[in-house]
Amino acid sequence: MTKKYAFFLGCTTPFRKTNYEQATRTVCAKLGIELVDMPNGGCCGFPLESVNEETYLAMAARVLAMAEEMDLPVLTICTGCSLSLVRAKHTLDNDDEARLEINGVLAKIGRRYNGTVPAKHLVRALVEDFGVDNIKAAVVKPLDLKVCAHYGCHLIRPSDEVQFEDPEDARSLDDLIEATGATSLDYYDKYACCGGNGIATFTEGAYKMSGDKLLSMKEVGAQAAVTACPFCNVMFDTNQRAIETAIEAELAVPVLHYPQLLGIALGLDQKELGIDKNRVKVDPALLGAGA
Repeated sequence: MTKKYAFFLGCTTPFRKTNYEQATRTVCAKLGIELVDMPNGGCCGFPLESVNEETYLAMAARVLAMAEEMDLPVLTICTGCSLSLVRAKHTLDNDDEARLEINGVLAKIGRRYNGTVPAKHLVRALVEDFGVDNIKAAVVKPLDLKVCAHYGCHLIRPSDEVQFEDPEDARSLDDLIEATGATSLDYYDKYACCGGNGIATFTEGAYKMSGDKLLSMKEVGAQAAVTACPFCNVMFDTNQRAIETAIEAELAVPVLHYPQLLGIALGLDQKELGIDKNRVKVDPALLGAGA
């Protein structure tokens, strides 16, 4: 069982969703999973992939090379970072010319990519390395709660590169949710995008995409939404009031980072998990614990 990782935070979490990092660190410590920080980890390169592939690959390869020096697999909590690193690794491991070119770039900063460590999102690491049954065994306060899982785009797609699970019938996040005792509900547009990629160019459309998903969750009786990506959480939680205005509907759907949900089931305090920092306020009684 893998219990030690090089912890790559990326950009969005430390600047916009510090409670996601807080909950992850708290829960991993409770489970005995050691997260080793990557000083000066920087960016995974994801925002530049469509602009300059060489720059993107060099940035991602730098992160992977740092983890190789630490002799640890990379753990991310951002699905964009996860895809960026996994996709770069796939390219560099299968294209000798690209690997030679990128190592030429890395040589200028005294680093080299060798392809010796994997990169995994927290969800995948918990499923494959820690085990859903082990999470169930660690739960001390099973949750009586109905929630909807939001997978987003990058945790499970593109399937040929990610090679995790069926993007049309994913179960990883559902299984992790149900390990806490909560019920994970199916809903109409479960595997659809949150709209975040379009927020800068078509705000109205992005808000409608998020609004449609949140309305679908309400229609099936969800008491909360659960995310595994900081930017998806920004869309659903931080922007929820703006979404309500855009679609002219009341939502009031609490949105939890998965480690927050798991942490409550592990018996941790809500403030330890940063739930007090969620934009859409969560009724402490909903999670069966005091604030």
